Parts: sequence; structure tokens; C-alpha cells
Amino acid sequence: MAVAVAACTAMAGCATATATARPVTPAPKASPTPSRTPASSPTPTASPSQSDGTLQILTYKGYAESGGATTNWVADFESETGCRIARLDTVQTAQEMQDIVGRRAYDVISAGPEVAASLIAAQQVQPIDTARVTGYDELTKQLRDQSEVGGKVYGVPYLWGTHEIIYDASKTKPRDASALYDSQTAALPDSPLSIADAALAGGAEDPYELTAGQLDQAMTLLGKNKNRLYWKDPITLVRAFATGKVDIAQATPYFRMLLQKAGRNVKALDTSATTGWVDSWMLNASTPSLDCAYRWLSWTAMAETQRDAAAWVGLAPATSKACKGRAAAVCAAYGVTKTAKPAKVVFAVRPPGDCAPPEGECTDYVAWTKRWQGLVS
Repeated sequence: MAVAVAACTAMAGCATATATARPVTPAPKASPTPSRTPASSPTPTASPSQSDGTLQILTYKGYAESGGATTNWVADFESETGCRIARLDTVQTAQEMQDIVGRRAYDVISAGPEVAASLIAAQQVQPIDTARVTGYDELTKQLRDQSEVGGKVYGVPYLWGTHEIIYDASKTKPRDASALYDSQTAALPDSPLSIADAALAGGAEDPYELTAGQLDQAMTLLGKNKNRLYWKDPITLVRAFATGKVDIAQATPYFRMLLQKAGRNVKALDTSATTGWVDSWMLNASTPSLDCAYRWLSWTAMAETQRDAAAWVGLAPATSKACKGRAAAVCAAYGVTKTAKPAKVVFAVRPPGDCAPPEGECTDYVAWTKRWQGLVS
């Protein structure tokens, strides 16, 4: 157990309890353990304005590090562009981001599907002129397409991940995805979007556009074993595998890599499709001057920046050109350079509630959240 937990804390990062189970970096060893409340940069400006060459940034922990000599790529951005990061706030979960995003006017935000959809709907972010983003066309098209709404681009892809079913191969090999819901020793991310994985296992064509009947079917599958582990803390999942409490789980490929590195005989079940998500950088709709904001978008689109972030966080970069050196192992785990692997991913969207399939109106994210809370409470 000690070896497995050490691997989780000492390597680039571990997953956290976001709706998409993002791996998130621990703080450098010299720093205190990060709390679950938003953390600010060491020297924020009281009332910064982007028009004076500064930026206010909201992102996930580990996505824009400025904490040490080996994890400080923000300082390079400042020295090379002349723009200054006046405030760098980080969160651990999508829910925390949703709670904080309206409290101040952040110039750039890295958002996943749950938050991005609500920001666009509320007109809190603006369309992006991709011609002003150096290297945009070199980002994977499948990922770029996730940020296009109504013919307009609202995000620059940064990091992405997938879910897979990992299992202890020394005990058994599951026949198919249903084993995840039948097993008494299984673990799922504590997130409403885990409903999509159950819907996919149940045969849904689009697991994010579910009618009331399809949502009921997914919840029935999830309800077969309410006593499974719903993990929030990444250490909890790693420890559960290491001690034998859990032998099958839904997690990112990065967990498989961690556990294998710790000597565990953990493998991934081969499935025809899997869910995933993309985190993209977005522009605040009210930012007065966009020069430094676009410099930031171009900086994050660089292969070198994405290489640093992928290796540190444990998620896949949006460009395969980043899959060298320290990011090579992470890219291999996610199959970044294998075109067949990303093609199997059904990328997440916030359940819309406004689609109209033949069977009836789709359920929305609020309905999913209520059903999920009823399951795990």
C-alpha cells in the first residue's frame, strides 16, 4: 500500500473529485498540502486590470503552475511576453469552479464541459478569433470541435482525458462493462457525469442525451450496488486498490499507470467506446483589452507548454507534438498518437435538456445531479 500511495503523491499528479475525474497535481514538496478551497498566487494585485498588461486567471490545480523551479512555466510566459499574471486562482473540482467563476472578472478560464456550457449560455465568455491564436490549427481537430457552438469557437483545447474500466488482473477479468455495476468491490468517481458511463454500458447511443426513460435505466444499473466506493480523494482510490478493498473501478488511464508503476497487476478492459472530456481556455466576455489574453491562449497552445502540463497533471495534451520526453508516458497511457483510441471517445457535454429525440425531451444536468445525489446520499 505504501508503494502505491507513494507513487500517487510523488509522480505528476492524482485524480480529484471533479465531474470528470481530472488528475490534479499535488503542491511541490516544499509547499503545504493544497486545500480544497481556491488557492491564489503568492503575490496577487489588489485590483488588477487586464488593460494594463496583466491577467487574472482561473484554472484547475496544476494547469498553470508557478510554485517552484521545476514547475514554474508561468514565469517564462511573463518574461517572454511582457504580460504579468496579477492573479492565479486554482480550484480542485468543476463544482468549485462553477461557484467561484462569477465572483470576479477573470480574463481567461480553463473550463471543462460542465462549466463551459453554462458560461456560454450566460454570455460570460466571448467567441475566440482563432487567427490570433498561434498554433491553433495544430491542435487535434476532434478536440477543437468540442468548443464550437453555433459556428463560433469558444475555447482553445489544452488538456483532455478519458475514462476506462481498470481491474485487478490477478483476481479476475471482467467480461464486459456491466461487471463495474455488478461487483461489490467496485469504485466510481463521485460525479453526476458517471451516469453517462452507466448509460453507455446500457447501450445508449449518446450517453449525454438521455430521455427520462433512458435516465431511469442508467440509474437502475447504478442502483444495483449502492454500497460501492464513490471516490473523491485520489489517495482513497489508490489505497483501495492497494489494500484489495477495490478490484475494479472507473478511472483515467493515469491511475492505471500509477498502480502499474507501484507493482500492481492492473489492466484496462477493452471496450468499444468510452467517455472523456476536454478542458479548454476561454475568454471573459467583459475583458477590456485582449492582447495579453490572446498571448496566453497562444502560450498554452504551444507543444512545450502542453508537454509540461501533461507530464505534471497526468492528462493528455491537445497536440501530439507535445508527446515527447517527460510527457511520453502520459501520452502512451491515453493513446494520444493512436488515431483509433481518441476515435472511441464520446466527449462529454453538459446534459442539455433541450434536444428532442423521437422518444421525448432530454433530461438536463440539474435532473442528473438530483438523481446522483439520491444515489450516493
